[in-house]
Formats: sequence, C-alpha cells, structure tokens
Amino acid sequence: MDVGSLHRNSAGVSDTSLQGSDGPHAFGDAFSATTFPQLPTRAARPAQLSTPVANSEQRDLSRNRRMNASETHQYDDSTATNTAKPTETSLLHDLPFTLQGLSSTHLPFSSPSTLDLPPSLPLPLISLLYTLAEPSLLYRVLSGFVESRDEGLVGQSLRSAIGMELRSYLGLIATLEGEIRRAIATVNPNEPRGGIGKAGVTLKRCVVWTREATMGLRLMSLMAGEAKSRKGGQLITMIHSFSSSHGDPFVAAFAERMLVHVTRPFYDMLRQWIYNGELSDPYHEFFVYKESSQPDGAGLVDPRRAPATSVWEDKYKLETTMIPSIITAEFARKVFLIGKSLNFIRYGCGDSAWVEAYCKDASRELHYGDTATLEKSIDEAYKTTMARLIGLMDNKFQLFEHLKALKKYLLLGQGDFIVLLMESLASSLDRPAGSQYRHTLTAQLEYAIRGSNAQYDSAEVLRRLDARLLNEESHGKIGWDVFTLEYKVDAPVDVVITPWASKQYLAVFSYLWRIKRVEFALGSTWRRCKTGARGVLATIDDNQGKDWKNARCCIAEMIHFVNQLQYYILFEVIEAGWNQLQAAITKPGATLDDLIGAHTAYLKAITHKALLGSPRLSITGSRDDSLIIQLTHILETMLAYKDVVDGLYSFSVAEFSRRQEQNARHETGTAKGSGGHTYEDTFRSPSPNVAATKSHLKPAGNNNVNRPESPFPISTGVLAVTSSADSNDSILPALRQRLGGLSMDFRER
Repeated sequence: MDVGSLHRNSAGVSDTSLQGSDGPHAFGDAFSATTFPQLPTRAARPAQLSTPVANSEQRDLSRNRRMNASETHQYDDSTATNTAKPTETSLLHDLPFTLQGLSSTHLPFSSPSTLDLPPSLPLPLISLLYTLAEPSLLYRVLSGFVESRDEGLVGQSLRSAIGMELRSYLGLIATLEGEIRRAIATVNPNEPRGGIGKAGVTLKRCVVWTREATMGLRLMSLMAGEAKSRKGGQLITMIHSFSSSHGDPFVAAFAERMLVHVTRPFYDMLRQWIYNGELSDPYHEFFVYKESSQPDGAGLVDPRRAPATSVWEDKYKLETTMIPSIITAEFARKVFLIGKSLNFIRYGCGDSAWVEAYCKDASRELHYGDTATLEKSIDEAYKTTMARLIGLMDNKFQLFEHLKALKKYLLLGQGDFIVLLMESLASSLDRPAGSQYRHTLTAQLEYAIRGSNAQYDSAEVLRRLDARLLNEESHGKIGWDVFTLEYKVDAPVDVVITPWASKQYLAVFSYLWRIKRVEFALGSTWRRCKTGARGVLATIDDNQGKDWKNARCCIAEMIHFVNQLQYYILFEVIEAGWNQLQAAITKPGATLDDLIGAHTAYLKAITHKALLGSPRLSITGSRDDSLIIQLTHILETMLAYKDVVDGLYSFSVAEFSRRQEQNARHETGTAKGSGGHTYEDTFRSPSPNVAATKSHLKPAGNNNVNRPESPFPISTGVLAVTSSADSNDSILPALRQRLGGLSMDFRER
C-alpha cells in the first residue's frame, strides 16, 4: 500500500475543491476515474486548494530572500497580472516560496489553510501543483506545532526533533531553488515552453524530488496530531509503533531517527532513577510516579501499613500504561525495583553515602538504540542494589534474627522458656484479670529468661520481648485469658514485620498459649492422680476405684489429643512454613518484595492451617469459624473436666481423712475397753449411735459449688467435705454425673 495514500488525510491534506464558472463540480468531473469530460474555462474565477488544518504563523523570509523574490518577479513579465496565463517558468519561480508556506504572485495563500491556484492552467499542471501544494500546507501546520508550547519534556523533545526535520526540509528547498534559478537563467523565449525542459528542471521533476520529503511531512503531521492526547511513555510508544509495525522501510527508518531525539528526556529520567534513586519527572511522563502522602478520599489509613511500609510500598507506584514499548514489562519491573531500593536505602536505611558512591561509580549515559549496553547496565544495577539492600536488612538491622525470635517466643518454639514461664505465672494467672499487674508479669518474664536457654540470645532481641495484658474487657476473665507476649520492632524492619503481621503473631500466640495452658493443667492433674494412686486413692479403691479408673482414662485421652494438636501446629504447620520461608529469603537474587511476600505467605499459611483463618463462604461471603469454635469448646471442656477431677481428688482426700479418723476412734475405744466401730461396721449395721452421729454430720457450707459466674457446677479445689456419711449421698453422685457428662461431650466433639 502506498504510504501517501495511507497518511494523506491524517497528515492534514484533504480533498481539493477547484471551482470554475461552469459549476462546483467542473473540476471534480475533470478528475473522474474514467475520463476528463470537462475543462474549466479561461473566464473561471480563481480556484482554491483548501485543507482543514490548524491556523499557524507564516514563516518570514529573510530580507535578502524577499529582495531576490521581488527582482525575479519583475524579470518575468508574463506573470505581471493575475488575469494572464502563467507559464511553467513563472510557476517554477514561485514554487520555492510556496513550498515554504509563503504566498507568491501566482500561488497566494488566501488563508492559513487555503492555497489559490491559477484558474487558466491546463489540468496536467493543476494536478502537479496539487501534489506540490501538499508539503507547503503540511509545512505550515508543522511550523505552528513546533512553535507551540507543551507541558512535558518528551513533547518538547518531539517538537525539537520535528524542528530539525523542518530545517532539513528547508535545506532541500534551498537546493531546489538553486536548481530552478540556474534553469531559469538558461531559458530561451524562442523555444517551446521557453526551453525549460532542456534546462532539466520542471514541475514534474520537482514532484519527484520532493516525494520523500512529503512522506516525512505526512508522518510528522500524524505524530503531531497524536501527540496532543499523549505524553511521556505513551508518546514514545506511538512513535515506536511506526518503527516496529509499519511495512514501509522509509517510515521505519524515519521513526527510528525521530526516536533518537524524542527519547532523550526519558533516558535522562531513567538514569537518575536507576543510579541515584531519585525521580526527576516534573510532568509525570515516567512509568514510575510518586504516591501522594495524603490519606485516601475517605481519610482512612490502612492498619496493615507502618511508616516504613509507606516508604517501601506506598511511596512509589508503577504505572503500566506509561511503560513505552521500547522496553518490556519485566524490564520495567526491574527498573522500578532498582530505583525504589536505592530510595529506600537512602531514606529508610540511612545509607545515603553508599548511594552517592554507587551513583558516582556506576552512572553512565543511556540512549536509544544501544539495547545491549542498556540491558547490561540494568542487570548490574539490579544485582548490586538488591544485594546491598538484603545485606543491610540482614547484617545491620538483623531482620532474620528478629524472625527467629518471633518463632521462638511468640510461636512457642523455645520450649524450656515457655514451660518455665508458665510454671512461674500459674499461681498469678489463676486470679481474676483485674488483679494482674504488669510489673509482676515482667518480673516473671525476666525470671523465665534467666532460667532458660533464652538467656543466651542477644541483648537486642531480649530488649524487644515484653509481657503485657490484652486491652479487652476483663470482667469475668482470669489472668490466663488476657496475658500475652509482645515483640516490638521498628523501622526499617517493620517493612517486613508489619503491624498486620504483629497482630497475626499475637493471634497465633494466644491460640497456642491456650493449648499450652490446657496441657499444663492436664499434666498437673495427671501427676497428682498418679501420685495419689500409690497412697491416698489406694485406701478408698473399694468405693471410688471405678471413678478414678474412668477419670484417668479420660485424662489420658485428653492429654493425647492436646499433644497431637500441638505436634500438628508446631511441626506440620509452623516448622514446615518456616522451612519454606527460609528457602525463599535465602534464594539468590531475592528482593525485599520477595521477603515481604514470603513472610506474608508464611503467616497466612499458619493461620489457615492452624484453623485460625477459616476461608470465606462463597455464598454469604462471611467466614466459616465452625472449626475454631469447636476447638475452643473442646479446650473449655478439658479444663472443666480437670476442675471436676480436682474436686473428686479433694473429695477422695476428705474421705481418706474421715476413714483414718474413724479407725483412730475405733482403736481408741478398744484400748479403753468400751469397744468401737470401724468404718465398715458403721455403714454395714447402723445403730442408734450411728444415727445420732449422722444427725450432726452434714456438709459444711460450700458457697462455691454452684457459682453463678462459673460454667461448671464443681469449682476447682474448693470442695468443702466434712466427715459425714451424707457425702456419699450428695456430692459423689454429682461428681460422677458431671464427669460422665463432660467425658461424653469431649468424645462426641
């Protein structure tokens, strides 16, 4: 396809309307596809060549050029008046002025977008003048575009490049004018057409000589029109499309030549970004832009963001629509990370001296066309910057040490420390939440650190570990419910360990702390039962042996369940996720974004697999928390069962004491000769004395057996049992019923 036909209308040259005295369609019929049926008459009024182009200022000729023009006009008497038929020689004389967008004697511009053609010329000459009029009109449009102002460095560079091409076009016109002058000097009036054909310069040859220039003007006119709605990378992409997608070699080469000049501001901004970490883009033409420091329209701030997180994730953004087609998306991502990392090293890590030294050593000029050098420079800058940033986070700010500390203390990885802390806090945390004091918790924390292997951790890590109480409603709660550990981080580590991540660690710790509390409570009860089985409980095996056998079996099942649950969470979930996190952060070429993504995935995997982060339902969009609720009920059931077993143990101890007292009385009575009754005799054959004894043996007041605020009928360790035979009739059946109900509830869940 011909380039001229492809771009003629877009470049600003529209259909020409030549109107004569015979009617508005005379010239259109003359240029019909089949024949030339009608010619305009001599008496026709002047025809006009018009095009819908924007008004622009005419380029003034120099004083010498005007003087030469006036002398030449006087030389040719045949063009003295507009009514006379101009010769080809006179038209050639006026042609250099017309090609520069200036009015001449025979080819005047009646308006910035209209060129008047002589009315008495034959159609072949009019056709040639029509072709030669196109570059003149395009030149006027482009001259106005070059002289206009643009709020953008790339747009100004485009105007400069078009101005250079227009100067080259004027050089061509100057050469053409010299050839025309030499040809006119050899004109012989006695020969046909003045012998202009022998001189070697004709209108037809001028059309041939200006053909490529006209194509260039068309292309620049199209670029100028598209530049009004584009800027920066979009403008570069538009020009590059002619180079990469057009089939005409002339168009591709012309676009490449334009890109060399147009892309200079872009490569200057690119150099500042990848070597200095500074964004030098006053007109927002680069594909990286600086986010406003103001909050969003609703005035809300994302709670997952920290101040340092804003510097890394929110300070600069990547605008994909402004990425020019001369680079790939992956290349643009590398460039974005390089500059953002340098900026973070300078302002977030406080290492501006290294950035300045790096800029001085590595900075080099970048320009269009040198793709190999550009890619090499970007790869070297990417590796150097990422290695420096990861090194700072690891060595100077000890990011990996903080991650290990979080795993050891908040994810219960330091077993001896957690056990010692729980033992030292058990008596204090059994009291109501309102009676807890932070200085007491802190003192017990220091004791647990000094008594475990935690004492060998660095002082920087231990300084950040603290114990505190949750800011929750403490009414009806005990210390176990509001106690938590806290690990404090600051900038720039909080880029990775964000406030959202700290909340996730807190949630996981509270969850594991509850499980550990249940394990600690069941273990204490189990040890008491095993110890008592060899002493106190062995003496009452005839009355409560079956109860204790069932209780020990159920406690063993609960301990097994808790151990398996802890194993799953600590090893199958946390340890497996930790290995994946280690592999991600130690991977060669890892970036800070990779670290942030790996740590976020690590926490999400823990909360999801440990049943804390249930997925949302596809229908309602709400979270399905049935698993965590069910697990919470199981833990509460186990604690309630432990309380009832403690009550049974207290009852058994009281029963043992009562038997010992009864046997002592029997022995005392036998020694005095008055006889006596053993425990077995008392309950085998009751006598009036025994009945009298029963009348004053009754359970002591037990106000804590059915506390309204307690979820369990039997409270822990406060079962008051007297030496009364009625105990078997009231308390023991209640204990058996409660143990059976809780055991069944545990097995069902």
